[in-house]
Amino acid sequence: MKLNAGQLVRQLPGELAPVYVISGDEPLLIGELADQIRQACRAAGCEERDVYHAERGFDWSQLYDASHSLSLFAQKRLIELRIPGGKPGDDGAKALLAWLNDLPQDITLLVTLPKLDGSTQRSKWAKALIEHPQTRFVQVWPVEAAQLPGWMRDRLAAAGIQAQPDALELLSARVEGNLLAAAQEIEKLKLFCQGQVLDLETVTQVVADSARYDVFGLADAMLQGHSQHALRILVGLRGEGVEAPVILWSLTRELRSLAGMAEDVARGIPLERVFASQRPPVWDKRKPLLAQALKRHPQHVWSQWLMLAQQADEQIKGQHPGSPWDALTRIVAEASGTRLTL
Repeated sequence: MKLNAGQLVRQLPGELAPVYVISGDEPLLIGELADQIRQACRAAGCEERDVYHAERGFDWSQLYDASHSLSLFAQKRLIELRIPGGKPGDDGAKALLAWLNDLPQDITLLVTLPKLDGSTQRSKWAKALIEHPQTRFVQVWPVEAAQLPGWMRDRLAAAGIQAQPDALELLSARVEGNLLAAAQEIEKLKLFCQGQVLDLETVTQVVADSARYDVFGLADAMLQGHSQHALRILVGLRGEGVEAPVILWSLTRELRSLAGMAEDVARGIPLERVFASQRPPVWDKRKPLLAQALKRHPQHVWSQWLMLAQQADEQIKGQHPGSPWDALTRIVAEASGTRLTL
């Protein structure tokens, strides 16, 4: 049964489910949710905890043995199964299905997985974990850049700290994409805040720049029209050693897609039909983002930016003078709504 994190937390004080599954790529949020499940298990009388790491070469018979062995010290047990690769293989799939088909008494199973892709979710073992009436499956989603200030504000408030708006903005920028660093910085700020109010000067002096960016976040910020944020991501990616061809690939993919969609819209095709005709079709979550970008710019500019991307590709190959980073900067700035003179 699928639940979100909030629904699961509200259910935990009640009767424990036989199986909990947490899937996602955000270590802090997964760890905190797993801690709450452990606490609920302890409150319910689980005094023994076994942890198995199902990495390559893992002997899946251990899971069967654990479910059929008698504990000498505790009637109720918690067994944690961590599958860092996200795919248990044939033996693991059989072991998981066998567990679900014959749920052991007085044992709670906690499975943690990375985010499952679409094909994996359609596999028999994953569908069983997600849809079994006795399981509680939670997909943990990352905190997006637009959500981060609110997330930080709530975390600070829970720590008894009220942040001034400019301090919150800088703090969010410095920990974007790195929630583990964000949690650590909040713990540090408890020691430095005077009067329980966080100001800009304190953030400037105390908080390190621990932001982590990715090329997909760059494309989204560009399409959202957040020019300063997009340019900050571009600078951050370059500083982290991400090569220009990787960034160019991500941007070109978006530009090529949007150029085709802009042409269809100019021919009078309804936007929903345009989205549906893409291969693969545009996800519902991305439709507002792409619609916003298409509305912001006329049709011809997408082709111009594709030509600029071609220039950047030639500069990377040494076939055109100049730096590809200048061309990438211009694409990002102009597509997000800021005109640059380079």
